[in-house]
Amino acid sequence: MTAEVLDLQIKDWMLKLRLPPGDGPHPVIFLIHGWTGDEGSMWIFAPRLPKNALLIAPRAPYISKHPQFGGYSWVENRAESFSRLPDFDSALEKIEQLVIELSKRYEANFQRFGLAGFSQGAAFCFAFAMLHPRRVSKVASLAGFLPTDSDAAINAQFKNLPIFIAHGTKDETVPVEMAQDAKKTLEQAGAKVQYCEADIGHKLGANCFTQLAAFFADV
Repeated sequence: MTAEVLDLQIKDWMLKLRLPPGDGPHPVIFLIHGWTGDEGSMWIFAPRLPKNALLIAPRAPYISKHPQFGGYSWVENRAESFSRLPDFDSALEKIEQLVIELSKRYEANFQRFGLAGFSQGAAFCFAFAMLHPRRVSKVASLAGFLPTDSDAAINAQFKNLPIFIAHGTKDETVPVEMAQDAKKTLEQAGAKVQYCEADIGHKLGANCFTQLAAFFADV
């Protein structure tokens, strides 16, 4: 039996989902795209993730308003600077409803799940983990950043939380120093941080692809 890949609409949400074969409860990994992305943007990572995991890639609820690329955003009104923690509040409330709906439909572990986000999507993943630290098993930040003004929300509840940070040293969208600072902040809070750099821009290097697969191998 092979996994079934579905394009779905659940209430106001559009999403791509990979349903593994066999009986559950399946482990769950949410794939959270970046600014101007959509539900298909993160699917490049799907082949590297555990075959027994229910993969869920939702489309962010807001139009990005980017004049060239279009796409969607996890903040309703994106400023020129990097998003602050409160900017994600509305999307965090909305995704709570999606999780409830998904838990009614699929035999999977929605009590504690993995998160993998790219760029703005990584910041959204961190924001979710700050709000619900006990519901997150692992977080992967790919070319991402911590929401600004969030240091106070990163506390002892992050102790021993596995976090994977991957970043390009030539990233002109999110400077690599933001990833290095995130690593330091999260380690000081007691998180178990795995860090990967590659000599590339705003994307994931081949070496970090391999490490990402190993990171989620036992989600």
